[in-house]
Amino acid sequence: MKNLSNSPYNNSLPLNDENLKLIAKDGIKDWFDQGFRWLVYIFAAITVAILFVMSWIIFKEARPAIAKFGIGFLWGQDWDVNNEIFGALPYIYGTLVSSAIAILFAFPVGLAVALVTSENFLPVSIQTTLAFVVQLIAAIPSVIIGLWGIFIFIPVLEPLQMWLANYFKWIPLFNSEYPVGTNMLTAGIILAIMILPTIAAISRDVLLAIPKELRSASMALGSTRWETIFRVLLPAGFSGIVSAAMLALGRALGETMAVTMVIGNSSQISASLLDPGYTIPSVIANEFAEAERGLHIGALTYLGLVLFGVTLFVNIGAVLLVEWVGKKNR
Repeated sequence: MKNLSNSPYNNSLPLNDENLKLIAKDGIKDWFDQGFRWLVYIFAAITVAILFVMSWIIFKEARPAIAKFGIGFLWGQDWDVNNEIFGALPYIYGTLVSSAIAILFAFPVGLAVALVTSENFLPVSIQTTLAFVVQLIAAIPSVIIGLWGIFIFIPVLEPLQMWLANYFKWIPLFNSEYPVGTNMLTAGIILAIMILPTIAAISRDVLLAIPKELRSASMALGSTRWETIFRVLLPAGFSGIVSAAMLALGRALGETMAVTMVIGNSSQISASLLDPGYTIPSVIANEFAEAERGLHIGALTYLGLVLFGVTLFVNIGAVLLVEWVGKKNR
C-alpha cells in the first residue's frame, strides 16, 4: 500500500476494490501516454537523422567538384563534360525562373479554387466534386503530363507565343527570334498545373478549419462576403496558405520528367521566357546514368546539393515570413 499513498486518489477516494481498479487503469493510461510520447520523439529523431544522412552522402559524393571549383561553381556558366569544366548558373537560373512562373500562375488559381470549394458559392455537391477533380491532378504521373504537354499543350500555346514574340518583342521577357514551344514559359505553366492541387487542397483545409464564428461575427457587423474573405478569413489562414504555397514550390523546384520534356534542355541564360532553358533536376536526370565516376558525378551531385540548399532556403524564408506577419498582426 506504500505505492498507493502517493496516488492522486488517496485523499478523495477510499481504497476499495473498485477504486484500486480505477487507479490501476489510470496508471496504465499514463504509461501508454508516456510510451506514445517517446515513440513520437523517436520517429521525429529518425526523420532528422535521415535528413542529415542524406545531406552527408550528397556532400561526400560532391567533394571532388567542391574541391576543384569551390563556391565559383555557383556562377560558372560552362558545362563541358569532355574538358571537365562545370558551372551551375544556367541550371540554377532555369530552376528558379520556371518555379517562379509556376507559383505565379498556380497560387491565385489554387487559392480561388480553395475559396470556391470551401465557401458557400456553390451547392455542396458541386463543391465536393470540384475539389475531388482538382485533387485528381496530383495523381497523374509527371511523365503523362509531359506527354500531354508535348502533343496537346505546346501546339495550343505556340500561336500565343508567336504572337507575343511578334508584337511584344520590345519587352525582354518575350524577345525571342524563334519561339519553338519548348521553352521556359511552357515549363512554368506545366509546373503550375502540377502544383495546383497542392495549393488548392491544403488552402481549402485551412479555410475549412477556421471557426465559423469568425464568419458569423464579421457578417453580423455588416461586412459583405468578400470583405469577410479578404479581411477575416485570409488573414486568419495566412500561415497555412503560405505553407501550402511553399510545399507546392518545393515540388516545382524538384520536378524532373515533365519539365525535362517541355523546357528545351538548353544550358543558356536568357531573359526571354520564350527561349529554351534547363533545370537542375533535368540535367541530373539526363546525364547521371551515363556519367563517369569522378568529377562529372561530383558536379552532378554538387548540383543536387545546391538544389537541396535552395529548397531549404525557400522554406526558411517562408517560416520567417509567417513569423513576421504573425508579430505584425498581434
